[in-house]
Amino acid sequence: MRLTRILLVAGLAPLLAFAQKKEVQEMQRDVLLMQDQIRTLQRTVDEKMAALTVLVQQTLDSANKANTAVALLERQVDERLKGQEKSVAAPVAGLGAKVDSLSDEFRFVRETINEMNSKISKLSTQMTDVSQTVAAIQAPVAPPPGDAAAGGAPSATPPPGVSAESLYRAALQDKSSGKFDLALAQFQDFLRWYDNTDLAPNAQFHIGDIYYSQGNYEKAIEAFNAQLEKYPESANKSADALFMKGRALMQLGRRGDAATEYRALIQKYPRAESADKARAELKNMGLSATTPPARKRR
Repeated sequence: MRLTRILLVAGLAPLLAFAQKKEVQEMQRDVLLMQDQIRTLQRTVDEKMAALTVLVQQTLDSANKANTAVALLERQVDERLKGQEKSVAAPVAGLGAKVDSLSDEFRFVRETINEMNSKISKLSTQMTDVSQTVAAIQAPVAPPPGDAAAGGAPSATPPPGVSAESLYRAALQDKSSGKFDLALAQFQDFLRWYDNTDLAPNAQFHIGDIYYSQGNYEKAIEAFNAQLEKYPESANKSADALFMKGRALMQLGRRGDAATEYRALIQKYPRAESADKARAELKNMGLSATTPPARKRR
């Protein structure tokens, strides 16, 4: 029995060895096949990586070229803008210089015209003084100022040697010195004799200002109204008269009427110095500078 087993194993040994060898060969063949597949896969990966590297390099090259083109374009735009700025700035600067020059010339012409008007006004006043002096020489001697207060009639013509400028200057000096009554009489004489001269609106305003300084606010309002009615073309003094009229009305407690005068001043002479004072007065009164809308009746 034991011998039989030995013979059986000895007979099967070659067969088993052959089977194992075949299995090993198959395994080696599989390994070789797998290695070949791995090499093929590695080659494919290498080829794709090479292609990807080329694409990335091309992309970088394109980006660099684009950046260079953008930088060049930006530099060209900057150069063109600077060139246009220089080409535009020079004519604008020249135009500004011409405008300034014209402005100076217009200012000079305006000052020359004002000076000529002043000289013409003075010449007209002097001619009027000469005419009145000649008329006074030919006419009976007129009583001196102040005789009317003593019972005489007021003189229609000034005494000889009394010119418009000298009378106005004397009245203004007396007002500055506080001699209000004497200055008031002189300004009134000035208006009686020289009411058609350039200084007449000033004289009328000073009369109202003297009354205001004396506390006679009713007479001051009358004088300012006379200035506004008789000399409306005198913008500066009309604006001052409206402002002082408003102040006189405030002194009399007529707050609403004063506000009306201030607003009329601002509306008619918005750029006058008195208009700024009127705005300040309205602000102190807690009122606006514009006329409030009328309320609708219910």
